[in-house]
Amino acid sequence: MNRWSLRSRLFVLIILPLVAVAALAAVARYIMAEQTSRRLYDNTLLAVALTISRDVVLSEGDLLTEQLLDALTRALGDPVYYRVEGPDGRFVTGYSDAPERPEGGEVPSGIPYFYDAVSLGEPVRVVALREFISEPQFGGWVTVDVWQTVEQRNALSLSLLMQSIILMTIVVATAALLVWFGINLGLRPLLDLRNAVAQRSPADLGPIRQAVPKEVRSLVAAMNSLFARLSEAFTVRDAFISDAAHQLRNPVAAIQAQAEAATTAPDEGELRVRVRDLAETARRTGRLTQQLLSMEKARGRAATRKLEAVNVRALAEDLVKRFAERELRRDVSVSFQVSGEERPVPGDPVMLSEAIENLLDNASRYGCPDGGEVGLEVRFDETDVVVRVADSGPGIPDDQRERVFDRFFRMSDDASGGCGLGLSIVRQVAEVHGGSARVADSTGGGAVEIRLPLARQTDRADQPAS
Repeated sequence: MNRWSLRSRLFVLIILPLVAVAALAAVARYIMAEQTSRRLYDNTLLAVALTISRDVVLSEGDLLTEQLLDALTRALGDPVYYRVEGPDGRFVTGYSDAPERPEGGEVPSGIPYFYDAVSLGEPVRVVALREFISEPQFGGWVTVDVWQTVEQRNALSLSLLMQSIILMTIVVATAALLVWFGINLGLRPLLDLRNAVAQRSPADLGPIRQAVPKEVRSLVAAMNSLFARLSEAFTVRDAFISDAAHQLRNPVAAIQAQAEAATTAPDEGELRVRVRDLAETARRTGRLTQQLLSMEKARGRAATRKLEAVNVRALAEDLVKRFAERELRRDVSVSFQVSGEERPVPGDPVMLSEAIENLLDNASRYGCPDGGEVGLEVRFDETDVVVRVADSGPGIPDDQRERVFDRFFRMSDDASGGCGLGLSIVRQVAEVHGGSARVADSTGGGAVEIRLPLARQTDRADQPAS
């Protein structure tokens, strides 16, 4: 039934109960018709028994006339048989082979006794009547048995049943037509909505403004919300493609030009120089590509918002260890410090790792290009945790403290190989986690810190530490 249309589902769900009610009504009608038919024929049979009793008494035991039997048969539709017994069970008149009464069946005085029996191989309905006759011929209690076949009364019951079935069929068929018409009329706004959506172009993600019934307004609202999110996602995707194409155009062209220049080097020394320049350009291009992908990954994971309890201290410690192993070869000393009561942060460990790595890389690239000091501090306050990375470099001027978080912004065209995306990624990750990123005050160098909200006490019992 899940594959059916809404129109068919509604029609079936309405008509099936109606058909079931009609069937029950037909069965009830048949039972009532059978009871009515039995009651009518039993009353008629009793009247015949009384008539026969009086006629036999008046004729002093003679048989009924043929005209009376024919009249009774025509009136009742089935042949009528009778038997009259005088006092002491003496046979008076009628048919000698009367149907047998049920075991234990006694005919009460003055009260008709009805029962079903079989006579000559056919089912019959019998009434027995016991009356006291004060006539010289009889002089005592007289029992009259009258029976009749039941074909006519069964035919009457079936006729009433067929009439009921025909009537119910007409009612159900009429109701089905009315219901089908009503469903089509009621679903017309949904069909209009379907047509309005089907006529849209693939690029049209504007909200649906079609008038709809209140029952589907929540569905339309959800669709409009989905369209808005899709439009935003497509805008972000287009911006990423545009940024990537713009930023990679020059490095790729430079790689191509340097590769062509290397093929025309006049000697081996010049070839080595040109190949070294080519490798450096390729390295910068790879770094740019990695940063672009990191920013897009941060955007994508921000849309899912699958947060868990993250142990920031352990995460930072693992990252600073790997950073120190790499930077010690460049005469960069690395320090790590933790203060305050450690508590988990609700967040995405992948995104937080990306942010801290970019902070360390930015400090190494711009603050310590020829060696120096880099320090990573994790400080737990009452409601927040601060991750601070400081270096011994020249620092960031006050007028550029906000601009350094813009995409592709670089303070100078140096040989660091940066692409101006690291701090932009840091701020984006911090804001996704409900925090912030800023350039902090520092004596004798530069410092950037991110502030993230800690998990509430109620959340700590529900979320496992990462």
